[in-house]
Amino acid sequence: MPGDTMNAPQNDTPILRAEHFTKFLTGRKILDDCSISMRPGDVKVLIGPSGAGKSTFLQCINCLLEPDQGEIWLGDHRVDFKNTKELYDLRQRVGMIFQEFNLFDHLSAENNVALALRKVRGLSKADAIERAHVELARVGLADKARLYPAQLSGGQKQRVAIARALATRPKYLLCDEATSALDPNTTQSILRLLKQINQTLGVT
Repeated sequence: MPGDTMNAPQNDTPILRAEHFTKFLTGRKILDDCSISMRPGDVKVLIGPSGAGKSTFLQCINCLLEPDQGEIWLGDHRVDFKNTKELYDLRQRVGMIFQEFNLFDHLSAENNVALALRKVRGLSKADAIERAHVELARVGLADKARLYPAQLSGGQKQRVAIARALATRPKYLLCDEATSALDPNTTQSILRLLKQINQTLGVT
């Protein structure tokens, strides 16, 4: 799949590589020998029609789906798909932002962000909430921390989802059509935020 690099630092050493991915779903080949490599600070864009396999490719990179063939490398280390600890480490480094936000309706914004910190990172409730507030402030939602998803606009929900992804301090951020459900003005706002995250935090 093609990838265009914009404003990336000049470093020729890939820090994340997905090589020769093939994936079948319901008997149909969705991915056929797809590869991508990322250097520190890269911004790459996958472009293609609906059904081309973009979401499947991203989910395979994060091992939400296991490719039928192919390898993932973090630096010079090949990830073992059968090793639970290595998959856990990969998912800690690779954050994911989804098209449909995937927020829990019964949790406030702060608790949506804090949940993974408590369940996955083992932070105390107080520490998780404190970090959630830091990330919500980063995405411009400091005053919305105690609101529920039903009380937020689409753009605000996506900002909560971005804060949640950033809370675990990932090195890489995969965005699966993160603005497709938003209006043009909100889309531009989210893209500016992602650019800021890339430039200020160094998230690839």
